[in-house]
Amino acid sequence: MNIAIIGSGGREHAIAWKLAQSVKADDVFVLPGNGGTQNNVPIAPTNFESIKQFCLEKKIELIFVGPEDPLARGIVDFFAGSSIKVFGPDKQAAQMEGSKIWSKQFMKRYGVATADFWIPEDTFQIRAIAQEMEGQAVVKYDGLAAGKGVFVCSSTTEIYEAIDEIHKRYGRNAPYLIERKMKGQEVSIIGFTDGQSIRLLQPSQDHKPALDGDKGPNTGGMGAYCPVPFCDETLLEKISATIVQPTLRGIQSEGFQYKGVLYFGIMVTEDGPKLLEYNVRFGDPETEVLLPSLKSDLLDLTLACLNGTLADFNLEFNNGYFVDVVLASGGYPGSYEKGKEINGLDNLPAGALVFHAGTKKDKGQLQTSGGRVLNLVGQGATLQAAIDSAYQMVKQVRFDKMYFRKDIAKKGLTV
Repeated sequence: MNIAIIGSGGREHAIAWKLAQSVKADDVFVLPGNGGTQNNVPIAPTNFESIKQFCLEKKIELIFVGPEDPLARGIVDFFAGSSIKVFGPDKQAAQMEGSKIWSKQFMKRYGVATADFWIPEDTFQIRAIAQEMEGQAVVKYDGLAAGKGVFVCSSTTEIYEAIDEIHKRYGRNAPYLIERKMKGQEVSIIGFTDGQSIRLLQPSQDHKPALDGDKGPNTGGMGAYCPVPFCDETLLEKISATIVQPTLRGIQSEGFQYKGVLYFGIMVTEDGPKLLEYNVRFGDPETEVLLPSLKSDLLDLTLACLNGTLADFNLEFNNGYFVDVVLASGGYPGSYEKGKEINGLDNLPAGALVFHAGTKKDKGQLQTSGGRVLNLVGQGATLQAAIDSAYQMVKQVRFDKMYFRKDIAKKGLTV
């Protein structure tokens, strides 16, 4: 089977790496890919006509969509009725991520455990909401924002500033919501669904803030690890009962064509697990630890979703822990320089797991080309061993103005 993967980040590199291990996989292409992926094709993820032409030329049978934008724009609908299968939800279902407001209304409609929220209509309402919550709120831009449209506030002033920032970035009429801030540990639960059944991967934990101790601005993710020690069977059963299963019932009631990955961003509060958000695709950098932890064949799992046979599929996982440390460009998630020469990857031990994100090759030289540049994944029988493995790899790699968090997965040692 020839496969096309849509996207250019670390998530897509990990997907390509895992799919290529299947005995059923023949050629695996990445559109457009990056400096670490093979068989790259310079086609933009939202150029559906060019994607279709390429797939017909190369006899592609399966498209695996990495990022959210092509899904929100309807790539599944575009290929509906063709011989090419697309792994992902249709455009209607992609609203679960594409619109924060629609998504929260969906949660409320189907009894999914989540925080209270408001959609203010004027300045008076904003002031009343901010005062009621004493500034303890989260302001979310309604649309897609590459992980950077969420503002966690601790004062009424910060709420006003977040709204001003949304208006500055997305326009004076940009829609947004205000959500009651929740306290607790976050956990990412990512599953595969055929619209009728769902199979969950191991729980993982992302690190969004740019700096150690969860300080600084939110990023696309500075690292991740799995499994998560505090997310035991009891907690997973609560998450399933109050979040996952109501969501699945909602998907069925809405009549969505959902054959893809479904991500649940969850806050574990004193009152139990609450849903923060949906993603309609793999999280990044969670993918870079979840796929190495997955023993089952990813292509078989994907085809089970597309064929509607997921209920008969049994997931298997590798033993141990997996920790991903992201190496980022100085200045990220703000402005940063590109074109920095990357050195040291040749010094890593054979078999070391490195997933490229913002890299490119220029005359044979590997260079930086994005904010998040590399994902270095350590493995170990214990979480501490996996942490040590990842940071040993970090010591070997260098590029100008490189920065990374030094505390990835350490919160998993103390819970």
